[in-house]
Amino acid sequence: MKKFILCALLLMVGFGAKAQFEAGTKYLGLSTTSLGLSYSTSERFRLNLDATAGYFIADKVLIKANVGYDHTKNIDDFSAGLGGRYYFLENGIFLGAGAEFVHYTSSSNDVMIPVEVGYAFYLNHYITIEPAVYYKMSMDSFSNKSTVGLKVGFGFYF
Repeated sequence: MKKFILCALLLMVGFGAKAQFEAGTKYLGLSTTSLGLSYSTSERFRLNLDATAGYFIADKVLIKANVGYDHTKNIDDFSAGLGGRYYFLENGIFLGAGAEFVHYTSSSNDVMIPVEVGYAFYLNHYITIEPAVYYKMSMDSFSNKSTVGLKVGFGFYF
C-alpha cells in the first residue's frame, strides 16, 4: 500500500510539472541566498535577494530577466541580468546560465556570468520551491569577486 501511494504521488508531481514547462507559460520568482562564499578572504558571507520574471519561448526553455540586491560586510550592490533555464525531462531539474551587470559603487562595476543547477519542487499546480547551487564568475576580478553558494527560491508559473 505504501508503494502504491508513493507511486501515485510521484505521478501527480510529474503530471503537474509537465504542464508548467510548455511554451507560453509565464514565470515569476523570488529567491534568497543564506550562504554565499567568495574566493576573497574579506567577504566570505553574503546575503542576497533576487526577483525574476520569465517566459517559456519553447517547451522546457525559459528566458528570464532578474534584479537583485546583495549585502556583504563591506558593501551593498545591485544587479540586473538576463538569462535562461533549460528544464530536463520535464521533471523539475533545471540548468540555468546568463549574464549580470553588478553595480558596487559609482567607480566600481562588474559583469558576472552566473551558472546554476536546481530543482523546481511543486507545492501545487502553480507554486514551487526551487533550491539551487550557483556559481557566479566575475569578469572584473576572478579571484576576488567570483562566488559560489546555495539559494532557495519560490516560483510562480502561470
